[in-house]
This record gives sequence, C-alpha cells and structure tokens, in this order.
Amino acid sequence: MNFNLREFDQLVRGRRSVFPAHYTGAAIREEIIREIITHATWAPTHKRTEPWRFTVFLNEGISRLAEMQAACYRNVTEADGTFREERYKGLQTKPLQSACIIAIGMKRDEKKSVPEVEEIGAVFCAIENLYLSAAAHGLGGYLSTGGVTYFEEAKSLFGLGPEDRLIGFFHLGVPKEWPLPKDRKPLEEVTRWVTQ
Repeated sequence: MNFNLREFDQLVRGRRSVFPAHYTGAAIREEIIREIITHATWAPTHKRTEPWRFTVFLNEGISRLAEMQAACYRNVTEADGTFREERYKGLQTKPLQSACIIAIGMKRDEKKSVPEVEEIGAVFCAIENLYLSAAAHGLGGYLSTGGVTYFEEAKSLFGLGPEDRLIGFFHLGVPKEWPLPKDRKPLEEVTRWVTQ
C-alpha cells in the first residue's frame, strides 16, 4: 500500500466538528452520503460483528426525525417531570439546519461473545471514518449525543432493541467556512514510552 502521507496528515489534522448552525443549507448528493457511510463500515470490528447501524434522514426525512425525537422527548420528560420547553423546541428546529442526519446505533451480536465496550469502540471507529470521509469531501460533520440519545424509549425509533444502544446523530452539511485548527496537547503529555 502506497499513500500520500502528507495528504493523510492534512486530512487527520484538518478534520473538525462543524456544527449545523455553520452550514449553508445546500443539499448533499445521495451517492456522496453512501460513500461516506461505506467508508464508515470499513472500521475495525472485533470478530467482524460489524455492530454499527445507520438510519439516514434526508430531505423530508429530517422533518420526520425532528418530529419523532421531539415527541419522544416530550413523552419521557413529561412523565418524569424534567420537560424543558426550550429543549423541546430545539429538537423540533435544530435538525432542519442539516442537509443529512445519520442516526447511529450499536447492534449487539446475538451470541454476545464480544464485550459491549469493544462493540461501542468499533462504532466510534466507524464514526471517525464518517468524520474523515466527510472532511475529504469538503463537508462539515458533527456527532451529537444530546436530545433523546440516551432514552431507552428512543431505541425502537431507529430499529434498535433493548440490548442495543443509540450512540448519537451525525449531522452533515456544506460548511460556510472551515473552522480554524486548534492545538492539541503535546505528545509528551499524553504518551508514556516503555523501552526496556
């Protein structure tokens, strides 16, 4: 395998979370979304369980997602007394800023032979591939884990069962501008070398 390491370095260092408020509103072609998701499916996966599940919301489907998650939020939070009107309205309107939203789930393997943490790890590797592929296409991406992500009642909306997990929502859009790079901690702060 022979790749341009300089371009790879630029892609990895240049990848950013680009938030929906910074999208232009332009549409994204379905074939590009398919390619981005295909790249996600090439993430590492222990015992090849491929635990990732994607539900793609596009065009009017985004309005449907907004309605579904707002209704789920209202039902759950009114029952437990934590309902907040501003959050409810945000769930109805904020999704409409994105050209595409991909709900990401983790489906447990039926034999449960792989520890859950490894399955979650595989899904997050797939999410990193989404980020990198989106950036390579000049698209902004952002993983949201807010809203109804951790509601048990939300799982069934995305074809997930009780043993599965809803991981979050990956927003895609054409950015108005690319965010400036931010520094990372020096390698010495996060790395320990053992040589003997």
